[in-house]
Amino acid sequence: MITQKMKYALKAMLVLGDEAARPAPEALTIEGIARRSDTPKRFLEQILLELRNAGMVRSIRGRSGGYLLSKRPGDISISELLRLIDGPIAPLPCLSRRAYQRCEDCRDEAACRIRKVFAEIFWSYLILIESLTLEDMLRFEHVADQVVGA
Repeated sequence: MITQKMKYALKAMLVLGDEAARPAPEALTIEGIARRSDTPKRFLEQILLELRNAGMVRSIRGRSGGYLLSKRPGDISISELLRLIDGPIAPLPCLSRRAYQRCEDCRDEAACRIRKVFAEIFWSYLILIESLTLEDMLRFEHVADQVVGA
């Protein structure tokens, strides 16, 4: 399950992605992002700082300053965003590729039935989530809008 913080991060990234698709994208203030994404401003400040430090967004200072995507939406991986905001995405620490830890109560990892079952589920999930980008989410949102409006 993703955290509320991750939902706020995704909402902010979707707003910035929509802006990036405009012919002349403008930097958006935290207030503008909060208003467009229906997200509390106080949470966005910390989230946008994390996203900036990770190189996913960039900030511009000054009167017409704000935030813009620093990469194309197709180059922003949802799995990387998940890991950045929520940490490891594996259901068990022994399945994590980036934060691997042997389970304390496990005697034989190779024979562990719990690990085997969750590994099958997780690898299927991982194949899907690793291929998903912000561009895919932006496209899906617009497709959903067309279906609802039809």
